[in-house]
Order: sequence, then structure tokens, then C-alpha cells
Amino acid sequence: MATYEQAAPLAPASRSERAVRFVTRTPLHFVLIAVSVIWLVPTVGLLITSFRPNSDILSSGWWNGLTHWHWTLANYGTVIHANGMGHAWLNSLIITIPATLLPLTLGALAAFGFAWVPFPFRDTIFLAIVALMIVPIQTSLVPLLKLFRQWHLSTPHFGIGAFAFVGIWLAHTAFGLPLAIFLLRNFFITLPKDLIEAARMDGASNFAVFRRIVIPLSVPALASFGIFQFLWVWNDLLMALIFLSGEPSRQPMTVRIPYLLSTYGPEYHLLSAAAFLLMGLPLIVFFALQRYFVQGLLAGSVKS
Repeated sequence: MATYEQAAPLAPASRSERAVRFVTRTPLHFVLIAVSVIWLVPTVGLLITSFRPNSDILSSGWWNGLTHWHWTLANYGTVIHANGMGHAWLNSLIITIPATLLPLTLGALAAFGFAWVPFPFRDTIFLAIVALMIVPIQTSLVPLLKLFRQWHLSTPHFGIGAFAFVGIWLAHTAFGLPLAIFLLRNFFITLPKDLIEAARMDGASNFAVFRRIVIPLSVPALASFGIFQFLWVWNDLLMALIFLSGEPSRQPMTVRIPYLLSTYGPEYHLLSAAAFLLMGLPLIVFFALQRYFVQGLLAGSVKS
């Protein structure tokens, strides 16, 4: 039998090594902090502006709000009750949640098939699906709009108003599936092969393997794609403008925000408050799942 020499334990780093490491990394830390501060300045300015009265905004810069605390919550109350913005926020939620869960579920099932279920022309079909990622959305808007009108996918059915969003759900799902399948398949193939084969030898079906083994081990990749899809759909303007342009009662916030512009000029206090109402939920979703984000971004980059 072959013998292997046991590796000696690593000695703890000396004080000089730690000092050298601190000195060499300090400039990088300063650069990262400076970039972060510069990146956050516009967001902080927008946040302060959203709490200031319009008269203060027109007479002084947002930084004056740090010393003159004439802040108010009236801007947010006005936005929620003005031009149906509160209802538009609910529409954004109704559009985004199914348009995130559908491609996540279908993409995970398809990715499992491409990773662990052998069938003819598997790699060829996978490459064809990946190639769909380069198809511009603009090229399919007119055919999709005609198709949805013929199938009445943009009208309520069975007395349920949410069925009026089926068309835009399917559109977001169709354009999100190629990325979902690509990302999740690359993660699934890095899972331990012996674990999946052992489950199959114990009599587990493909669906049981997918539900009990693959899904619990793939939370980082699922969360990563979920963040991407949620942010893309929540911030989408083009599809909402095309498919819901003639239906004001079903328009999301991205379409309704321009209605806050008045006859005499932009209402900066209302626009900034509306912007933060639009940003709030995506920030909560991102920070709730950010611990999985980096792991999901690196999914499949290194195969063990």
C-alpha cells in the first residue's frame, strides 16, 4: 500500500508577517472604502431629499439637510395616495413574485435534467438554450403582444384580477429561463456524484433526488438567481410599458412614477420619495440573501 507523508501543521504567522500583511493590504482597504463612499453619496443625497420639503429642496442642496433638520414624512404619504402609487406598488409585487418563482422553479427542474438525467442530444439542447441568452428582448415584443391578445392573457379570468398579469409573467419567465438553466446547471454538476448515485441505488426517483438532495445543497445558486430575477423584474420598465400601457389600474411603479411630474416642473420631493419606495423591497431582498450571493455567482466556476 502506498503511504503518504503526513503534512506538518502550519506554524502561526509571526508578528512581522502580520505587520507586513497589514501594511500591504491597507491601501487596498482605503481604496475600497473610498469607492464605497463615492458610490453611496448619491443614494444618501436622494434619501435626505425624500424627507425634505419642496421649498427647502429648491432653495438649498441636499447636504444642508444634515444641519437643518426640517424633515417630514409627508412626502411619502403624498406619494402613496397620489396617482394610485400605493396600488402601483402592489402591482409591482403581484408582477414580480410569480415572475421570479416561475423561472426559478422551471429552471431548476430543467437544470437538474441537463446535469444528471441522460437523454439524447442533451448537450446540444443545452447549448441551444444558452444561445437564447443573446436574443434581444426588443425583437420579440410585437409578436408576444399579438399572441397575448389572441389568447386573452392580459384580461382577468374567473373573476380573478391577477390573471390579467399572466402575459407579463410568461414573458419574464421566458426571458429568465436561459440564465436560470445555465447558472443552476453549472452548479448542479459540481454536486457530489457519489451522493446522487447512492440515492438512486436506494430506490430514489429523479424527483426525489432533486427534492431531497439537489435543492438543499443548491440554496446559494437558487438565491443568487432569485436576486437577479427579482431585481430585473421589479425594476423593469420596457415590458410593463408594452404589455400594460393601456391598463392604468395594473401598471407597476416603474410606469407610474413619471406621472408625478407636474405641469410646472418636476416635484423633486415626490420623485425622491417614490424612488425610495421603489428601492426599499429590493434592498430588503438583497440584504436578506446576500450571504448566498457571492457563492451563487461563483457557481460552477471551479469543479471539484
